[in-house]
Amino acid sequence: MIRHIVMWKLKDEAEGADRKTNMEKVRQMLEDCRDCVPGILEFEIGLAAEGQEATHDVVLNSLFASREALDAYQAHPRHVAAKPFMAAVRTERVCFDYELPAAR
Repeated sequence: MIRHIVMWKLKDEAEGADRKTNMEKVRQMLEDCRDCVPGILEFEIGLAAEGQEATHDVVLNSLFASREALDAYQAHPRHVAAKPFMAAVRTERVCFDYELPAAR
């Protein structure tokens, strides 16, 4: 299994909208990818809570059954279609993938 975590920090304004509006749009774009390929075991999207300290605005915490499932997700047309908007509204992107040890 592969844990796939991605965090984005968004611009104050981009693509004709403010940060809060773009956070919601990013969330919806990610939601549209939730079931796009077999092998997605977990798919959690979080938005930074107003009034709370946060270094990033949006987080995706997902779990894939295999490297092949993650690769299929990354190549899926819905995921690929979201990339230009994500690039236009973000100032930072952090990604961390790691393999979970096999159950004992």
